Amino acid sequence: NYKRYLYQRVFLERLSYWAFVSAAQTLRPIKPPASHYLVFLFNSVSLSPEYSLSTSSPHRSPPSHSHRKMPDVQSMVLEFVNKLRKRKIEGSQATARCTVELLRSVISHHRVPHANQASALIDAVKAVGAQLVAANPVELAVGNVVRRVLHIIREEDLSLATAAVAGLDLLDASDDDEDVNGKGIGYPGMSAAVVAAAARSTLRPPSLQTLLEGTPESATVPYTSSSGADSESKTADKSSITRKLKHDVIEGVNQLIHEIAGCHEQIAEQAVEHIHQNEVILTLGSSRTVLEFLCAAKEKKRSFRVFVAEGAPRYQGHLLAKELVARGLQTTVITDSAVFAMISRVNMVIIGAHAVMANGGVIGPVGVNMAALAAKKHAVPFVVLAGSHKLCPLYPHNPEVLLNELRSPSELLDFGEFSDCLDFGTGSGSPLLQVVNPTFDYVPPSLVSLFITDTGGHNPSYMYRLIADYYSADDLVM
Repeated sequence: NYKRYLYQRVFLERLSYWAFVSAAQTLRPIKPPASHYLVFLFNSVSLSPEYSLSTSSPHRSPPSHSHRKMPDVQSMVLEFVNKLRKRKIEGSQATARCTVELLRSVISHHRVPHANQASALIDAVKAVGAQLVAANPVELAVGNVVRRVLHIIREEDLSLATAAVAGLDLLDASDDDEDVNGKGIGYPGMSAAVVAAAARSTLRPPSLQTLLEGTPESATVPYTSSSGADSESKTADKSSITRKLKHDVIEGVNQLIHEIAGCHEQIAEQAVEHIHQNEVILTLGSSRTVLEFLCAAKEKKRSFRVFVAEGAPRYQGHLLAKELVARGLQTTVITDSAVFAMISRVNMVIIGAHAVMANGGVIGPVGVNMAALAAKKHAVPFVVLAGSHKLCPLYPHNPEVLLNELRSPSELLDFGEFSDCLDFGTGSGSPLLQVVNPTFDYVPPSLVSLFITDTGGHNPSYMYRLIADYYSADDLVM
């Protein structure tokens, strides 16, 4: 009774207050802040917000988890966009890992509607992905990871729709007391296209893998008896399927994070199959994938020598040579211009890729095309190491693909020494000396012998099929 009295008093006080506010606004429009409403509400009953009205005597309630400060997703996106623009994150793996972790936060904090849940998640991921790609178009791993996450959403949505079509329709068909007028409960949260695709997938014959495993595909869909409270149970099952989409997507994203983190180890396990005793390996630039690959062969008691091109003007090859020597490998540093002269002594060229395009072409450190041409001339295998997050579904001729960027001329020339050449000596206002310092180089697929990814070795002509398993055609252009 005391509780009812308090609620009635709150209602009457608020009603009189709003009547006063509406009358005052007719004379002069005012908009009190929301905090005033809360202060009035709790002062009218002489209770503070930390007390509860659930019992006859007020008591202090424990702090709710909803009052905890949640991370601002938009601020996280803006912070990561600034890092990409300022090039504070170097390396495709580090960039891909940070990108997928950000997208996981976006998905987990995004409020999914009851209908068209997959479309809502896809729109949210595409909106964030467009900002990230625009911040650093050269880092193709960002777009690759965004498309991988979009593919996960579509696959999980199709999987749940397939389970609904294959399982729940059987339950509806076996129920004679429900859906007499043919209206049905439907598939909330799933679009008509997804349900149609799921219906087509249920009519497909069993796959070869399913036949070899000896497990029928129908066994993956649990069948529940329709006796008892059929209507409530089936409604709960369908609503649970719609709620399960977000959870399954986050699980798929977690698997992608684990895959990106372990790509070096997966590639390094294949080193013993490709590097043999007393061979000479040539590499260019600095790549952690190449480092782990060569060190894994050394741990398998393989004795070989490594030629490292210095990779001017940043001289990343010097860093790789120091790390190889620290791991106990016999290393020789050569200049970039000496690659063609030393290629006749080399048994294999192994490089790390910045990105692998859909046609099998490779974007690598500057100077890698020269090494590929030299290997082709002397019939030396040219092997490319790349994780699955570096496989790009776009072609080099696509307008949205930026293959290269120019770095500062200070890496090549000293401005103090060449100040006279950099003066504007003509009337047109252009300098007499121009400096071009590209970051990457492109290798056509005809010069590549083998790709080694975390899923195994592949021929360049097979890369398009491997890329098709990771991406959806609807997500190529964001």
